[in-house]
Amino acid sequence: MTDERPVPEGVTWIDDPRDPRVRDYFQLTDVALRRVLEPAEGLYLAESEKVIRRALAAGHRMRSLLLTPRWAADLTELVQPALAAGIPVHVGTASVIEEMTGFHLHRGAIAAMHRPELPEISDVVHDAQRVAVLEDVVDHTNVGAAFRSAAALGVDAVLVTPRCADPLYRRAVRVSMGTVFQVPWTRIDPWPGGVATLRELGFTVAALALADDAVSLDELEADPPDRLALVLGTEGDGLSPRTVESADLTVRIPMGGGVDSLNVAAASAVAFWAVRDRGRS
Repeated sequence: MTDERPVPEGVTWIDDPRDPRVRDYFQLTDVALRRVLEPAEGLYLAESEKVIRRALAAGHRMRSLLLTPRWAADLTELVQPALAAGIPVHVGTASVIEEMTGFHLHRGAIAAMHRPELPEISDVVHDAQRVAVLEDVVDHTNVGAAFRSAAALGVDAVLVTPRCADPLYRRAVRVSMGTVFQVPWTRIDPWPGGVATLRELGFTVAALALADDAVSLDELEADPPDRLALVLGTEGDGLSPRTVESADLTVRIPMGGGVDSLNVAAASAVAFWAVRDRGRS
């Protein structure tokens, strides 16, 4: 133990980065946390104090907490309720935790959280005017960034297709700054068959894609429908032809400088800003 800073009573010091009591943090990848530990729900990792607090505020349940000594001493508002509820709180030096997890713990705190059961689409979009659909976006950073933009720019719900990266993967959660817990979301399956489901629920479905018959985002911004579902595609290939054909309209972001498109995270921010419900801004 190289850090003698006092920590709260009841915490467990971890000196061995392969201690079986902290196996959630070293033995299992994001995929394994989701599929192996508890197949009915699984787990995910929430990194940093702010993200953990947002997860708890959203009603998610903590399985265990892992901190460096400084944060164990400072975050008594997280530590004491966890200990009182019988949730294990582990403390290790920064070097032990880095060897354990394989990455540097920037904010000194990480929690293993129980995955919530995903809600039905109809429940997620019941009161929504603006919905984002992420089709097969495989980069966790882009998923997290899209959620952060959705939270900031008035998107009421996010739907992710079956092959889209999981919003609860550690990097996606961290990049989103915990807004994956703030914006209601669920998976839409099958896809693109789900376009018909959205239409039945009263949404105009707009595909963000390059196409000869695409309308400018400026036109959509000037006269947006009351309920709009904006579909954004995967990195590189964009939306599938079937999705574009199924949508009510195709929309493109006007470009200059010889550039034909933006990164999906940047495109999401531009599109969300343009179609935001100004009555609620």
